[in-house]
Amino acid sequence: MANSFDVIRLLEAGIKAEGIRQSTIASNIANIETPGYRRLDVKFEQLLSKAIDSSDPKEAAKIEPEVFQPLTTPLRSNGNDVNLEAEIGEMLKNSLRHAAYTRLLRRKFAQMETAIGVQG
Repeated sequence: MANSFDVIRLLEAGIKAEGIRQSTIASNIANIETPGYRRLDVKFEQLLSKAIDSSDPKEAAKIEPEVFQPLTTPLRSNGNDVNLEAEIGEMLKNSLRHAAYTRLLRRKFAQMETAIGVQG
């Protein structure tokens, strides 16, 4: 069972990953007309799952989101593979994940404050 500090580290890593993903999506959109540009994505969920399943609680502190080129989306005639609708969809999902991580972190801190008797 993970302790509170491990959970906080995981949530902080999630917030960091969503910030990086937001920048990556913005970069993809900014380069939508750049010939030869291939979209970038962020790998985090697989790393998070591995850290959660690990028997080593220190794994959470090691999670670092990875920016990569998926190279799986179809190319347009100019060699660019950015699709505006797909990027906007990813941005919406990213915003929801960021809000969820932030809400969970806030609740975790509220639980800790309750446990130590801090009055707000």
